[in-house]
Amino acid sequence: MQELNVITGRFAPSPSGRMHLGNIFTAVLSWLSVRSRGGKWVLRIEDLDPLRSKRHYSDLIEEDLTWLGLEWDEGGQEGKGSNGPYCQSRRGGFYEKALEHLAALDLIYPCYCTRSELIATNAPHLSDGRRVYGGMCRPVRFGGRCADKPDNRQPRAIRLYVPAEKTVAFSDGVFGDIEVNLGCEVGDFVVRRGDGAWAYQLAVVVDDAMMSVTEVMRGCDLLQSAAQQIYIYGLLGRRPPRYVHLPLLCNTHGQRLSKRDGSLSMEALRKDYSVEDILGRIGYISGLLAEPCRATLRQLLEVYDERKIPCVKQIIV
Repeated sequence: MQELNVITGRFAPSPSGRMHLGNIFTAVLSWLSVRSRGGKWVLRIEDLDPLRSKRHYSDLIEEDLTWLGLEWDEGGQEGKGSNGPYCQSRRGGFYEKALEHLAALDLIYPCYCTRSELIATNAPHLSDGRRVYGGMCRPVRFGGRCADKPDNRQPRAIRLYVPAEKTVAFSDGVFGDIEVNLGCEVGDFVVRRGDGAWAYQLAVVVDDAMMSVTEVMRGCDLLQSAAQQIYIYGLLGRRPPRYVHLPLLCNTHGQRLSKRDGSLSMEALRKDYSVEDILGRIGYISGLLAEPCRATLRQLLEVYDERKIPCVKQIIV
C-alpha cells in the first residue's frame, strides 16, 4: 500500500535499444523531482512488445542508470518492492482484470478494421495529421451501425468506447492547463490488439495505479495520451497521477532523438564524457543551470525547480 503523502515517481523505459540522451534527460529530471521532495522512485521495464524487447537492453538500462547514480527504490528486473512484477511482460493477469472491468461496464467492443481500412477511412486530426478513429466497427448501442453481437471473425483489436462529448482537462507541470476532447481528437481507442498484445494506454494506467505512482514525468509527445489515461483511470475508479511533460530533445535537423542516433547513445556518451559532463549538460538544457558546466546529482538537486524547465516542445542538442 502507498504510504500516506509519499511522492512516488517512476521511470519506465522500453528495452528495445540502448538509451540515448533524451531517455536520460527524462530519467534525471524525474529522479530529481522525486528526490527534491523526499519521494520514492520506481523503475519499470515496459517490455510489452516481445519482438522488439530484449533482456540485453534491460540489463544495459539498469547499468546506465547505476553509472549515473540514479538509484531506484522499487522495481527493476529483480523486482525490488511489493508492487511487482516490474516488467510489463509479466503483468498480463492485471491487465486482463482491468479489461474485464471495462467489459462489465459495457464499454468495449471488437474492431475488425485492417490497417489499410483505417488509413483509408479515418479522418486526420486538423492540427497535426494524427488520425481519429471513425467508428467503423462501433456497435449500435454506442450510436454506430454495426451489430451489437460480435461476428465469427477474429477481431484485430478491442476498442474502448469514447462518448462524442467526452472532454478531459488537467493541469500539466510544464505546459499548464490542457483540455482534450477525446471524442473529436482521438475517438474510440485500442486497449488490446487482436494478437493479444496489450495496448500501452491500458497497461500504463494499471501499472501506475497498482504501483501507487503519484507523478508521471515523460516526453511531451505523450501529452495527449494523458487524457486517454485519465479517462481510463476514471472508469477503473482510480485517481490519476500528476503529469509533467518535458520538451523532446531533437537533433540539428529537428528530428526527435531515437535509439538510432548513435552519437548520443549511452554507449557513445560513456566513452566520450564523464558522469559530471552528462549531468551538467542535462542541467543546462533543462534550465537548472545558467551555463554549461560539469555537475553532480547533488548539485542539480540543490537547484532543482520545475518552473525552470522551458515550456517548449523541442530542444535542439
